[in-house]
Amino acid sequence: MLRIALLLIVVVIVAIVILRLLSSGRAAAIAPGSAAPDFNLPSQEGASVSLKDYRGSWVVLYFYPKDQTPGCTREAHNFQVDQAKYAERHAIVLGVSVDSAESHKKFCAKEGLNFKLLADTSGKVSKAYGSLTNLGVVKFAARHTFLIDPAGKVAKAYTSVDPVRHSEEVLAALDQLQK
Repeated sequence: MLRIALLLIVVVIVAIVILRLLSSGRAAAIAPGSAAPDFNLPSQEGASVSLKDYRGSWVVLYFYPKDQTPGCTREAHNFQVDQAKYAERHAIVLGVSVDSAESHKKFCAKEGLNFKLLADTSGKVSKAYGSLTNLGVVKFAARHTFLIDPAGKVAKAYTSVDPVRHSEEVLAALDQLQK
């Protein structure tokens, strides 16, 4: 009985430490109505991509933790399957992680992705959007999405994302915002 109580205390303390590390390593996400921070990042194709290149279009800017992991693969597949629906809504999808352009290239080839994945290896863009989680030597982008309107303003921010249904959720938001 005493062992179980001590084990529970240790588990609770470890959980608290992990949650504090996660929350302290990340800035607040950009709020709707704010100007979306511009960036210039390499894609899996090696070309430089800037947010300002897409002025006049809706942009789904989604941050994800890691190429070729189960949740990130599922989320990317759903965005890929829905590409025609995004095109109908004059929206483009851009994925961002701290993985390299070469990692993105392999991920796209393996999974048949044809939209742009951007390499934020320094973490600066993820940080600007409040999506960088830094656990000391390990950094990754949190699973956040920003729906950016044609004028370059954040129309909607998602900081709690279910990769299974996220694409359909974003499409529904686009329908609402474009009325």
